[in-house]
Amino acid sequence: MEAAIRFDQFNALADDEARERIVAARQRLGDRLVILCHHYQRADVYRHADLTGDSLKLSRLAAQSDAEFIVFCGVHFMAEVADILSKPEQISILPDLAAGCSMADMANLAKVGRAWRELDAVLGGVESKVTPVTYINSAADLKAFCGEHGGIVCTSSNATAILEWAFARREKVLFFPDQHLGRWSGHKMGIPLEEMVVWNPDLVNGGLSDDEIRRARILLWAGHCSVHQMFQPGHIEKWRKEHPDGFVISHPETSFEVCLHSDYVGSTEYIIKTIKAAPANTRWLVGTELNLVSRLAEEVRAEGKIVQFMSPMVCMCSFMGRIDPQHLAWCLENLAEGKVVNRISVPPHEARLARLALDRMLAVS
Repeated sequence: MEAAIRFDQFNALADDEARERIVAARQRLGDRLVILCHHYQRADVYRHADLTGDSLKLSRLAAQSDAEFIVFCGVHFMAEVADILSKPEQISILPDLAAGCSMADMANLAKVGRAWRELDAVLGGVESKVTPVTYINSAADLKAFCGEHGGIVCTSSNATAILEWAFARREKVLFFPDQHLGRWSGHKMGIPLEEMVVWNPDLVNGGLSDDEIRRARILLWAGHCSVHQMFQPGHIEKWRKEHPDGFVISHPETSFEVCLHSDYVGSTEYIIKTIKAAPANTRWLVGTELNLVSRLAEEVRAEGKIVQFMSPMVCMCSFMGRIDPQHLAWCLENLAEGKVVNRISVPPHEARLARLALDRMLAVS
């Protein structure tokens, strides 16, 4: 077989030319191809999506697709989930392998494994006392860890229901990698803040005393989203003074204080549905990624709704933004020529265990 077409032939393409080549390659591939796009994806790529959604929705769609090629315009962990949930003969592809996730990188298997051993030393019988719960924004090997140890995966759409599932089985939860989603979800269940402690993976026993570990119900990994940490309660307070009749809606990856100051808190799908279902001529301040907010503002403008981005600073997911029209064109033209580039393939043993945790999540959801 001939070598794959090199990316350097595409890197200098103008956006309009890249778009034309994407359209042409798609026509050649037909229903052998499906393009999935996360809501945070940039507009010039999002326009090519066959299916769009948040992590939970895209997980389901990946499992239901019959296409030979699943091209995921998102980040690495999303393409891994597509590979795990899709059929063995399907191929999952990420147009740019550099599209990672800083939050996912904050927890790795070595550190989680060490935390698990340290918890066992303090609690004794950790397998019967702690349920590991990983946010879908994590590597496949961490999902496999949860599958192996009776744990589960969650998304921002279902985290509270997943915690309820976990507590029905064991008395404590180790929640990683996003502390903010875990804290807000625990708060919604009525768990006091003092029973949700932060586990710092760079310190012995997470920087906690034995007594703090024993009293905690949720051990929150010291991780966060670099985009959502930009939003501050002060942004909301200033906006409310100017627009007292407006509404504030935020993603649960924002800080606890931002969530408390918001009128609504939920996933990207929830944010979109809530604003689209709202009465005409309402005004909204939105705490989530800029591409989604800008797209939503355009979609509801005709109804007189005003949608504003929460932070005064430009705040996009730079990792998601690495998927550009040039990378997508390169990926699709190679497929049209019978060459697969940037395939994401999770090792079989790891995929089997990760699927256990994902299937548990899908059953609960």
